[in-house]
Amino acid sequence: MRRIRVTLAYDGTEFHGWQVQPGLPTIQGTLQSVLAVIEGKPVHVIGAGRTDAGVHALAQVAAFDLENRIPVDNLRRAMNRLLPDAIRVLEAREASPEFHPRRHAIWKTYEYRIWRGEICSPFERRYVHHFPYPLDEERLMRAAPLLEGEHDFTAFAAADEKDRLGGSKVRRLFSSRAFREGERLIYRVTGSGFLKHMVRNIVGTLIEVGRGNRDASDVLALLKSGKPASAGPTAPACGLFLIEVRYPEGL
Repeated sequence: MRRIRVTLAYDGTEFHGWQVQPGLPTIQGTLQSVLAVIEGKPVHVIGAGRTDAGVHALAQVAAFDLENRIPVDNLRRAMNRLLPDAIRVLEAREASPEFHPRRHAIWKTYEYRIWRGEICSPFERRYVHHFPYPLDEERLMRAAPLLEGEHDFTAFAAADEKDRLGGSKVRRLFSSRAFREGERLIYRVTGSGFLKHMVRNIVGTLIEVGRGNRDASDVLALLKSGKPASAGPTAPACGLFLIEVRYPEGL
């Protein structure tokens, strides 16, 4: 049995997130269907993160076990022939049997894209949150780094089926920054891990800061509140991208 590690890019618009859901198209489910054809039996795929419905990825990492001895380059080509155009395998490689894409990740980076122009091109609309309304971007940018460091992000987390397990909602953000690129206002965040809807709720809160409905002290208070789902409105999924997953050297 071989463990294979793949790097994936996908347009999440037409999918109901990463995780398999009966009767619904998902990224994990589509990958498993394709690999079952190649392997001749069911194959379970593990992802580095469970992206929500409508969220995209530039470099999601996943792993699975195969008995088939097909070379990894041929496997990549075979998967891309069978997959819908919205999912592409960018790279496939042999991995150690114990490699786990989620547990071994040391950090992940997400990017949220807000289109600030009055008119949003039809070729951008699936991949940005169109927000042409008044917004103090400098105020928003100054608030973003306040989230850096180790905090309890309960206020920024949506209810999750895993909550019953009582896991900690403390996460460390190594970088939390907002900046302009043309008509896009981009929020980019790197952290040890992320909770359900956490990035989208952070963005919603930062937009509220930019609109003048909240200030920096409100952001700090949310980090100390421990009150579930008390952050700003959840930003739409279409603007969110998983852009990198980093692992220890030599893993």
